[in-house]
Amino acid sequence: MRILSLMAAAVTALSAMPLFAYAKDMPDVGAKAAVVMDADSGEVLFSKNETLRLPMASTTKIMSALVVLSQDALDEPFTVDDRAVDTEGSTMGLEKGDKVTLRELCAGMLLPSGNDAANAAAYRVSGSIEGFVGLMNERAKELGLSDTHFVTPSGLDDYTDAHYSTAADMAKLAAIAIKNEDFTAICSKSEMSLPVSGKKLYNTNKLLDSCEGVFGVKTGFTDKAGRCLVSACERKGRTLVCVTLNDHNDWADHKALFDACFSIYSEQSLPFADKVFDVPVVGAKSISVKAKLADGTEVMPSGRAGKLEARIYILPFVYAPVRKGDVLGRIDYYYSGKVVERRSICAAETVRPEKVKKEDSGFDLDDLISLLF
Repeated sequence: MRILSLMAAAVTALSAMPLFAYAKDMPDVGAKAAVVMDADSGEVLFSKNETLRLPMASTTKIMSALVVLSQDALDEPFTVDDRAVDTEGSTMGLEKGDKVTLRELCAGMLLPSGNDAANAAAYRVSGSIEGFVGLMNERAKELGLSDTHFVTPSGLDDYTDAHYSTAADMAKLAAIAIKNEDFTAICSKSEMSLPVSGKKLYNTNKLLDSCEGVFGVKTGFTDKAGRCLVSACERKGRTLVCVTLNDHNDWADHKALFDACFSIYSEQSLPFADKVFDVPVVGAKSISVKAKLADGTEVMPSGRAGKLEARIYILPFVYAPVRKGDVLGRIDYYYSGKVVERRSICAAETVRPEKVKKEDSGFDLDDLISLLF
């Protein structure tokens, strides 16, 4: 099928409204700051002091692990730098002379929250703690985390108030992190055995075994930051990220927030779900081919479908043959000015080319198309 330039049309449904109306149905959480965000659309379903800058303890290691996982030779063994071994707080149990890999150090950061693992990774990647922290801050800037600044790769308090983030920024960071397959493969494990170092690690995240659908992400605690927790949960085909900073009851609060926020979601028909489009066809007995949405339903917050703006992009015409299922266009669905869903418009039937004989040629139109495509 020959691809032609797309012709766009915009159809506006009801005006979009934010979801803060649901806040009255949310639990009362004890965190100093909190956010629940849809990891796919970026929509905030619940917030409390979400832009307040606070220390975030070992949830810092989400960024440290992302920086490490972007390096080459993740599975190449090496000897840890002696400077990384002596550290306060939680560790993965590294000793001088231990051999590890960068991937194993990520496991040491994300499961037992090893400060030694974060320091060892920093020395391996950048040669110094300061150099590695520079990479962390560069990445934060690239990701648009404007209220985040790192001073250590572990999240240990730096005593200067210069190591901080917000619940909103940590939710954005987590939503990006869980799209990294290497990251999710580690943080979703309750325990891991490391082949090179020989360490057996256990995850500090109790939600993995106690809350339906949770598959990460990271715990944290210091005297200054209090209890911090970033978690991700999948239910009903949607993924939500929850962040609480300085929350003495974080396990219960995350469970309650996930239950409340997922209760908002239901399967709904998208605008134009049943619309049949007639796309003109050239080179066939039929003058057009019928097309419709390949999938016209989506799980989304209740009442959302009627508040979406739909922008339709469809080919002005196509050349035969057209096969059932061929993509002929798409619909982008906007909410509050952002694309929250995207659906393909596909041929609902097959249209074959009309046979055309050509003088002095052994090819018919079918032969020519098969050669070209």
